Amino acid sequence: MRINKFSYMRWGELLYWISELTLLVKRGVIVSNVLPVFIGFWLALHFSNSTFFNHWGTFFLTMIGSTFVIAGALILNNWYEVDLDRLMERTKSRPTVTGTIPLHVALMMGIILTILGLILLLFTTMEATIFAFVGWFTYVVLYTMWSKRRYTLNTLIGSVSGAVTPLIGWTAVQPAITIVPIVICLILFIWQMPHTFAIAIRKYEDYKAAQVAMLPVVHGLKVTKRQMLVYVSCLLPLPFYLMSLGTFFVVLTSFLNVSWFALSLYGLFAKNDSSWARIMFLFSVNYILIVLLLMIIVTLPK
Repeated sequence: MRINKFSYMRWGELLYWISELTLLVKRGVIVSNVLPVFIGFWLALHFSNSTFFNHWGTFFLTMIGSTFVIAGALILNNWYEVDLDRLMERTKSRPTVTGTIPLHVALMMGIILTILGLILLLFTTMEATIFAFVGWFTYVVLYTMWSKRRYTLNTLIGSVSGAVTPLIGWTAVQPAITIVPIVICLILFIWQMPHTFAIAIRKYEDYKAAQVAMLPVVHGLKVTKRQMLVYVSCLLPLPFYLMSLGTFFVVLTSFLNVSWFALSLYGLFAKNDSSWARIMFLFSVNYILIVLLLMIIVTLPK
């Protein structure tokens, strides 16, 4: 009985620490950034008529390396923003705030994972490594340390880090000099703007309390909703540059874009901003997931 109880306690501790680590690396954010890396790699193989069998080593180096770099950036974000996280309800449970993971440990983890990730990517291509570093530098230095507390343009700057992720995967296979990776990069860049603004509206009080320079806090909800409409409208023509993915992809993605545009337009007249922002957020999450998965589906070997 003692052995069983001891084993149960050890397993419980292990699961607890795994849970804390997933909070530290922001599991939802890391998955949403690693998926486009995979998409970029997958499509590069498709358009170069290559197979995973011929690139399995590069694939694992790319996925593991990019995951480490992204995780390193997210951990450093948590380390640097611990003072803000203490003031916001949605971030008070992060291990850097509760003290479960000491700040000096988080700092070392962030640095080590970043370095390891970049080293692994160096064994793929220099282009993939450069794009990974650009994403890391933009998120950690330009977004987290420089612009987030000062300028409403922080969202625009932060969007660059998410937009380059498919380019990491693509350039691990071939140079990103064709229209497909560039348009996917643009889709992710533009998509992040209304997606993040929807979060900022929903968490308005949190950002206001922490004095973060988010657009709704500084310029109000009306300005934010108009900008969301503008950014969603910029998505409308992009599917037509991806005709190489087939008519089905273009039609379905265009339908999603028009639907999101209509929802954004409705927001200009919505009386319950919080409820509307929640719908916009949920739509944005499902939108990007459907679009990215659709890119895989339409390029599956027949």
